[in-house]
Amino acid sequence: MENSYISLSIAIKALQEEGYIEDFNLCDAGVENKSKKNIHKATELEVVKFYRFEGMSNPDDNTILYVIETSTGEKGLLVDAYGMYAGNVPKDLIKKLKLS
Repeated sequence: MENSYISLSIAIKALQEEGYIEDFNLCDAGVENKSKKNIHKATELEVVKFYRFEGMSNPDDNTILYVIETSTGEKGLLVDAYGMYAGNVPKDLIKKLKLS
């Protein structure tokens, strides 16, 4: 796992090659594994690392990539917006996702 990547797509590809293959989404109850249709609460997650990216054509296109491992052994990635257009992050995940 590198300290930084030049783009979101390069980071995703490299991290998938390292075994972070699950696709996670934020939801009201926590973080959902899209393929397995299960939801993890903040206490079941470890954020291994995160990377911030700013859009090249528009500085408002900001994203953050979380590298996540769950207590059940799932390893995957969560991509979310941050800054002005950030979605609603459940309050119990704010601390876990280091957004506070």
